[in-house]
Amino acid sequence: MTIRVLVVDDQAIVRDGLVTVLSLVPDLQVTGEASDGAEAIAAVDRDAPDVVLMDLRMPGTDGPTATARIVADHPQVAVLVLTTYADDESIVTALRAGARGYLTKDAGRAEIATAIRAVASGQSTFDATVGARLVAQLGGGAVPPAAPGGPAAPAAPGAAQASLRDRFPDLTPREADVLEHIAAGRTNPQIAAELFLTVPTVKSYVNQVFAKLGVGTRAEAVARVLR
Repeated sequence: MTIRVLVVDDQAIVRDGLVTVLSLVPDLQVTGEASDGAEAIAAVDRDAPDVVLMDLRMPGTDGPTATARIVADHPQVAVLVLTTYADDESIVTALRAGARGYLTKDAGRAEIATAIRAVASGQSTFDATVGARLVAQLGGGAVPPAAPGGPAAPAAPGAAQASLRDRFPDLTPREADVLEHIAAGRTNPQIAAELFLTVPTVKSYVNQVFAKLGVGTRAEAVARVLR
């Protein structure tokens, strides 16, 4: 399946480089470019991409504003942030706007392509820099963040689970386990394997966590962890 991608960045040299890089990936097709959020919104309306590769800080309509509008008008379109900034405020703002993934511009072609595939399939994905911040928020016992689409790492709940339950006292221990793995970038099958549960059971726990946190997506749940 070919994934249609819109590239959004205010710097022409960056856009050109991304278009060139992505054109070398067989299952990705660049549908267009945009230099700011307003152009991105119009391009999504016109071209219906599967994924928007979105810069954050741009003149005029910025990335988070455009992301919120795109997600609201086209919920089937996944927004993947690609930016220079990896501070907590930027990450939280992007995820609260509806971004499904977050990469810094240190990412290489393979990492960007893998992340695009992940968000196109409904997963949330974060690069190592963002993952490290999530781990710091979770506490010293947190599981290490998963590489996009990669295998689950061994779980080490402990301090992380206790920290999550302190911050979100409505969560049961098992729900805290599940939230910990969501924040580390795990898919439902990966969580099921780590916690020795069935995938439908994990899905039920995920829905319970979302309800208690007042969120609707994995990215929003991660934003709550970072808040």
